[in-house]
Amino acid sequence: MTGSIATKPRVVDVPFLAEEALWQELALTPKPGLVDRRNSGAHRDMDHALFVRSITAIAPWFSRFAELGDSWSHLPAREQLRLIRPMGIACEQAMYAATGGVNTHKGGIFSLGLLCFAAGRLGEVSRASLCREVSAICQGLVARELGGRTTPATAGERQFHQFGLTGARGEVESGFATVRRALDGWDGAHLAALLLRLMATNQDSNLVSRGGMSGLRYVQEYAQRLLDEGWDAQALAAMDEALIARNLSPGGSADLLSVGWVLSGVTPSHQR
Repeated sequence: MTGSIATKPRVVDVPFLAEEALWQELALTPKPGLVDRRNSGAHRDMDHALFVRSITAIAPWFSRFAELGDSWSHLPAREQLRLIRPMGIACEQAMYAATGGVNTHKGGIFSLGLLCFAAGRLGEVSRASLCREVSAICQGLVARELGGRTTPATAGERQFHQFGLTGARGEVESGFATVRRALDGWDGAHLAALLLRLMATNQDSNLVSRGGMSGLRYVQEYAQRLLDEGWDAQALAAMDEALIARNLSPGGSADLLSVGWVLSGVTPSHQR
């Protein structure tokens, strides 16, 4: 007699994927303008050993974000951001304690913490449901935090008012639209290819802070050229040297690479 065996839906361990994502991002070498095993990229205050200490300090918090999301899952999404913020700040303080005050992963804590929190709220997750939940939690974030002041006080506010850039806030409010587009058609074989896809399209506020809009366009066009013409480790190393010479670090794309690793680890949509 033959028949199908009922199985429970696979529960994805998003906190595990989040930690793994940070290690994978750090290990990727060469990584243009960024800290890797080869060098410190365009950063004078960071190196590989510092990133190891930072990840070790951050990693235990991902399961706490998920547990917090589960604890408050009965409340509507619009009420969640104020609940997660104190834990986000505490995680940042753990990072700063490990790095001597250097901001190594603040962007990663923001995005990956939200993914873990959303996973805790949902229980069974998919790529689509995670992104929808993060977007719902963050609705109105850009308008409140970037568009609310007539006199911009932070770099993010200045970039929003001057160039219309929404940075990490816009990315989470969109449900990681840039990452989802980069994942579309990515075969999963080469993490560097995903990074180049992100660098070619991401409106990276880190690059604008360091090199203005011309610096952003330079990196976007360079990455797209490698995607169009072909690339290898030597080409990535040459791009690394070019970005270091211009003091350009695509740190925003590095954060999104970690998000991409997490989202690639879950099914695109619910199978139910």
